[in-house]
Amino acid sequence: MLPPSLDELIAAAHPVRVVNEVIESLNLELLEKAYKGGGTSSYHPRMLLKILVYGYLTNTYSSRKLEAATKENIHFMWLAAMGQPDHNTINSFRGKRLADALKNIFTQVVELLVEEGVLSIKDINVDGTKIEANCQPLHFCLRQCHQDQ
Repeated sequence: MLPPSLDELIAAAHPVRVVNEVIESLNLELLEKAYKGGGTSSYHPRMLLKILVYGYLTNTYSSRKLEAATKENIHFMWLAAMGQPDHNTINSFRGKRLADALKNIFTQVVELLVEEGVLSIKDINVDGTKIEANCQPLHFCLRQCHQDQ
């Protein structure tokens, strides 16, 4: 008998799977260009982005807490494929590498949500007007999108 894999321990409809699917479907060419190559091996930017996005989804913002989560939380361990980037790596990725590609990544995510019918961009106006809205949290939308598939 073999022990269960992390994949077997995570429910099929868990939001961590949605984050994984969404990040896997993105074109991260712009983000990957931020890495020069050579030198010591680094963690793949796609994996670091998954950790960061799932961390924000679960209200985990601190790079030290994200580092700890990759060692203690099965969801983060699964996303990181058992990699354990330290807090300096996570912070450097967030502050330096991700900065130039963030707008492109965000645009791709919004387009994906529109394609899936989770989000409509027909009536969005940005002029500083504050209007009460009936919005559902993004993790609910992502979970709903995943369940509809």
